[in-house]
Amino acid sequence: MDKSKLTPIQYKVTQENGTEPPFENEFWDYEEEGLYVEIISGEPLFRSKDKFDAGCGWPSFTKPVNDETIVEKLDTSHGMVRTEVRSKEGDSHLGHVFNDGPKDKSGLRYCINSAALRFIKKEDLEKEGYGEYLKLFENGQ
Repeated sequence: MDKSKLTPIQYKVTQENGTEPPFENEFWDYEEEGLYVEIISGEPLFRSKDKFDAGCGWPSFTKPVNDETIVEKLDTSHGMVRTEVRSKEGDSHLGHVFNDGPKDKSGLRYCINSAALRFIKKEDLEKEGYGEYLKLFENGQ
């Protein structure tokens, strides 16, 4: 990955498995409707409809747009046992998944670093080349 194409925090998070500070990141309390894509590869990861306030200071989602875009790996760093979440195509570190999400949804909480994400507003999906994902925002979806 060309380090010059990313900000220092984007590089630290995605390429060095870093973590940005809670409550001091772009999307932890962002509420626009749209699609979150991987900052490097552009692969679609999460939709705003699946985002919820977990109170942890990072964007949290109940599920990915497509399970095929996410790779889960055992993470035993920092004296903890966690499940790391990486993007499949870009192989970027995104964050971690936990089993303490909303029970009426998946029961999962995908705790994701804002620095690994780019947000595309629903009304910009078509012009940004993500028109096929508009259906994810139709009623009942």
